[in-house]
Amino acid sequence: MSMLSQRLQVGVAQKQILTPGLVQLVSVLQLNRLELKEKIVQEISENPVLEESLDAADEITAEELQSILEREREIEPSDQAILEVTASPSQYEAEADRAELASDGSSEAVDTPVAEKAADPFDEVDFGDLFKDYLDPGYKSPAGEVSDKPSWETFVSSPVTLAEFLRQQLSLVVMPEEIRDAAETVIGNLDDNGYVTATLEEIAAYGDHTVENVEKALEEVQSLEPAGVGARDVRECLLLQLESRGGEGGVAWRIVSDYMKPLELRQHREIAKALGRPIEHIEIAVDAIKHLDPKPGLRYGGAGARVVEPDVYIFKDGDQYLIELNDDDLPQLRLNRDYLIMLDREKQPDKDVRNYVKERFASAAMLIKNIEQRKNTIMRVCQCFVDRQMEFLDLGMQHLRPMMIKDVAEEIGVHASTVSRAVAGKSAHTPQGVFELRFFFSEAVKGDSGSNTPLLVLKQKVKKMIDDEDSKKPLTDDQITARLQQEGFQVTRRTVAKYREDMKIPSTHQRRNKN
Repeated sequence: MSMLSQRLQVGVAQKQILTPGLVQLVSVLQLNRLELKEKIVQEISENPVLEESLDAADEITAEELQSILEREREIEPSDQAILEVTASPSQYEAEADRAELASDGSSEAVDTPVAEKAADPFDEVDFGDLFKDYLDPGYKSPAGEVSDKPSWETFVSSPVTLAEFLRQQLSLVVMPEEIRDAAETVIGNLDDNGYVTATLEEIAAYGDHTVENVEKALEEVQSLEPAGVGARDVRECLLLQLESRGGEGGVAWRIVSDYMKPLELRQHREIAKALGRPIEHIEIAVDAIKHLDPKPGLRYGGAGARVVEPDVYIFKDGDQYLIELNDDDLPQLRLNRDYLIMLDREKQPDKDVRNYVKERFASAAMLIKNIEQRKNTIMRVCQCFVDRQMEFLDLGMQHLRPMMIKDVAEEIGVHASTVSRAVAGKSAHTPQGVFELRFFFSEAVKGDSGSNTPLLVLKQKVKKMIDDEDSKKPLTDDQITARLQQEGFQVTRRTVAKYREDMKIPSTHQRRNKN
């Protein structure tokens, strides 16, 4: 009978472990330009030996740092972090790829003998080679130069919210104070679309107003711009807009007031019979209704314009395309020489202080190396894209070729997740416009003649067919499928329906004009 017991057992195993440097490399790689700038600013504030390089007057030379670190060396050094930073670029990339595999859960522990302990890691470290790229006074990119150009932020206006816009108009209207107070409460109960989100009774109870005053206040708010604001449903919103255009009582007014459901179903002939009007009048009225805004407040309360600053510029120079990383306003980093004195054993006898400063120097050097590695990886991915998408860059969207992340990863010799992180959240400025880097990765459509066509181009073909169709006889999914098959694309009706739904295109029944 076996018995359970606790025992000590010695074993040898080799495991994939993410070092702090590789963790930082993975995180830095997936940052876009603006996020990287925030990361650098944060590191400068947290690491005292790291600072922005504005001039080359007081930069540390490689010889100075090597001399002091050599004097600090002991029999039992604890500078493995610095040793790791000195790895060659090829070795560094190999470790990063192994880290990607480890993070994907594809590596397992393998029992191997333990390597013999090195006598002294510092004997194999050339600190001159380690720091010369980052401490050489001549190493400065154009981004380090001070520019007198004003920031683009100087010319960006502050967006006005819907509530602010309404209050500005309300301040110019003469009304009793109790009505004005109630109107302020009504404005506070508008959603982003400009609709009232509470009943009049709830607004009155919340602001300690009478229902009569709230009704008058709501009328005042509905008279403000944009037309349709303060409505309680879509019907009232459209009626307020027609009223502001002098259309009260007209055909469009009557359609919105009494025939919203037939209008939604595009039953124009039934509406014409009910109103006793020619179909031409109904079509004119429907066209006027189409130009109304069912969400008048969204232009103020919606998300603001997204500022896109390309991470990469791709431009043509002669017969070839050049790639330039956009790092104009990224802080250029250097190591602060004022902390070198704290590495001197004679001037700083406290070992803990010396170890802390050494660790900060190693961390700073590691960050600089990871930023440089990020740049190299992005440049290699973009170069692969340029080589594969030359026709797209020259001729446009219809010549986009299918490209998979795994194919690019194999070509540049890294893991697929490294490529995925390198393109995440980043955009490129090309002769054809600004695109996210992920935009260029698309599957190829299966089939003899369609095998070299990316999925994106096929979706655009479907959209163009629908845009050019007769609204009275819209194309069915089967008809679109037959046309694509005639062009050599091996697709099914279900696939076409999926493409149409992805592009938010209505079904055949909803697109049909029933006049």
